[in-house]
Amino acid sequence: IAKRLQESKQTIPHFYVSVDCELDALLKLRGELNASAPMKDDKPVYKLSVNDMVIKALALALRDVPEANVSWTDENMVMHKHSDVGVAVSIPGGLITPIIRSAELKTLSAISNEMKDYGKCAKERKLKPEEYQGGTTAVSNMGMMGVSNFSAVVNPPHATILAVGAGEQRPVVKDGALAIATVMTVTLSTDHRAVDGALGAELIGAFKTYIENPMGMLV
Repeated sequence: IAKRLQESKQTIPHFYVSVDCELDALLKLRGELNASAPMKDDKPVYKLSVNDMVIKALALALRDVPEANVSWTDENMVMHKHSDVGVAVSIPGGLITPIIRSAELKTLSAISNEMKDYGKCAKERKLKPEEYQGGTTAVSNMGMMGVSNFSAVVNPPHATILAVGAGEQRPVVKDGALAIATVMTVTLSTDHRAVDGALGAELIGAFKTYIENPMGMLV
């Protein structure tokens, strides 16, 4: 892990773009979806987290901005057909990144249940190589640790990684008046050789749109 991250910072020209996303509509929808989850053996068949919805939003953003769903190689630029989203999972002694394949095509409940299985296998060190190798992008979420804002290191062959901070109540201005909203800061790190500033801004803008208009993730 250390060798890979050192190589990344030494050889990849990192570039960063950040946005604030309002979460109130997403939290409301998540609550409604969880409340309506069917039961099996007296347990709901899924329980969505904010992170599950972040994964889906990033996958859809890459679908909408395909020029950013790429990998840089010395020979050529590789464009990916699907959004294979890696998710950083902390394990003793480091981290590992299991991958949700074709996440743009999967339902939120499927992503949620897949992540629960991967998280359990990761902590037990039972992930298969094909479950954590490759991918087209990644999510690193430290919000549950109370971190407001950070920048993540690009994990090659990915060209992007999204750092997700905590959702917290903040003062915002709406229609010229002060209001309170639940806001989450996210920072997109890019390999500037493959995804420059303008393209990174387009990608994170598409992500923000899905987070703030979450019904779009159900269509």
